[in-house]
Amino acid sequence: MKPTNLKENTRKLQASEDEVNGDHSRKISSSRFSSLLATKDRDYLLSQDGTQVKVSDLEGKVLGLYFSANWYVPCRSFTTQVLVGAYEHLKSKGSNFEIVFISSDEDLDAFNNYRADMPWLSIPFSDLETKRALNSKFEIEAIPFLVILQPEDNKYEAPIHDGVELLNRFGVQAFPFTKERLEELEMEEKEKRESQTLINLLTNHDRDYLLGHPAAKQVPVASLVGKTIGLYFSAQWCLPGAKFTPKLISIYQKIKQMVVHRGNEDDFEIVYVSSDRDQAAFDSYFNSMPWLALPFGDPAIKILAKHFDVKSIPCLVILGPDGKTVTKHGRNLINLYKENAYPFTEAQVDLLEKQIDEEAKSLPKSKYHAGHRHELGLVSEGTGGGPFICCDCDEQGSGWAYLCLECGYEVHTKCVRAVDRGSIVDS
Repeated sequence: MKPTNLKENTRKLQASEDEVNGDHSRKISSSRFSSLLATKDRDYLLSQDGTQVKVSDLEGKVLGLYFSANWYVPCRSFTTQVLVGAYEHLKSKGSNFEIVFISSDEDLDAFNNYRADMPWLSIPFSDLETKRALNSKFEIEAIPFLVILQPEDNKYEAPIHDGVELLNRFGVQAFPFTKERLEELEMEEKEKRESQTLINLLTNHDRDYLLGHPAAKQVPVASLVGKTIGLYFSAQWCLPGAKFTPKLISIYQKIKQMVVHRGNEDDFEIVYVSSDRDQAAFDSYFNSMPWLALPFGDPAIKILAKHFDVKSIPCLVILGPDGKTVTKHGRNLINLYKENAYPFTEAQVDLLEKQIDEEAKSLPKSKYHAGHRHELGLVSEGTGGGPFICCDCDEQGSGWAYLCLECGYEVHTKCVRAVDRGSIVDS
C-alpha cells in the first residue's frame, strides 16, 4: 500500500472543502436573489431592449432594487438626473453593479416608456405578485426608493434602504455601498466640514469673485471673509421660492439696517446659488435680488448643493464669520423669527425660543381664525405644535401654534386672524 502523504491529503481535503464551500456560497447568493426576483414560472428579468436575462446572472453582484414610477416627477428626476449617470459610470469602470426596476406604473405603456430610459433590468410589468412581495419585504412607503443588497447575505452588510439619499449625497463614490466604504465617506465629510472656509467653498482655480449689481460687477470672495453669509439656493421656476424670495429681501434689508445700528457695518451678506434653467431666467431673477450671486452654471453650484445635501429649494444655508456652517435651516428660522434670527446661532435661537415661551403664557388658549371653521387650540412643540407647515402662509413652523385637533389644521400664532365665533358660523 502506498504511504499516505499527510500534507498532500490535507491540501486536497482543504481544496475539496473550499470547492464545496465555494459552490455553496454561490448557491446561497443565487438562491437569495432568485427567491426575491424569480418565480416558478419565470427565471429571468427584462433588459432595456426586452431581452430576457437570467436572474442567476446577478450572482456575485452588488444589486440595487429600484422602486419607482413614471407618473411621479421626483422619480423621473432622480432616474434621469442621478441614477442613469451613476449606473453608466460604474458599468464603464467594470464594477460588479446591477439594478432591477420594480415598477409602480399604472399601465404597461407607462412602464415601457419609463423603462426605455433605464439601461438596467426590470421585473416584467405583469408580475404583480413579485412586485407586491418586494414592496412588503422592504417596507416601501415612498418612491423613489433604492435598496442595496450585497453579493453575500451576512449580518455585517445588512440591506441598505437609503440608496437614493446615498447617491444624492456621495454619487458614485458610495459604491460598493459597504459599511466600511460609507464610514470612510462619513469621515471624509467630517474632515471637509472641519476644514471648510468661505474661500474654498465659493472660489475655484478659474474664479475668485461673485457677481454684484449691476451684473457685470465682480465682488472678490475674499471681501466676504469674516461676515455671516447666507447661501440662497433657489430658482425663478420654483413657486415656493417665488413666495419666499420677497420675504427674504425684506428681512435681508432689515438685518443690514440692524447691524449698521449696532456699529457692525456690512457684517451680513447673501449669495444666490442658482438652479435656473437658462441665463435669461437667471438674469431676470437675480436682478430682483439686492445681494450677490455665483455666475449662472458655475461648477461650484452643484458642488455646494451636494456638500450641503440640498434636497429641495428654496434653501438658505448660513455660514458663520469663520466660514463654518451655522445652520442649513435658515429659511425656517427666517419664517419663525424674521430679522431677529440673525446671526442664526444656537445661542440666538435658544434666546428667541425662551422669549416665545414666555410670550406664549399670555396667548389665549383657543381662538377662532378667519381661515378655518373650527376653534383652534394653542399647542406647544411638546403637545403637537411642530414641526409643521402653516396652513395659512404655507411656510415651515415649529414650537407654539394654533391647531384644530379635528382637522389637523395648524397655523403659526402670528398667522391667526382672530374673529368671533358668530362670524365663523355665518360664513
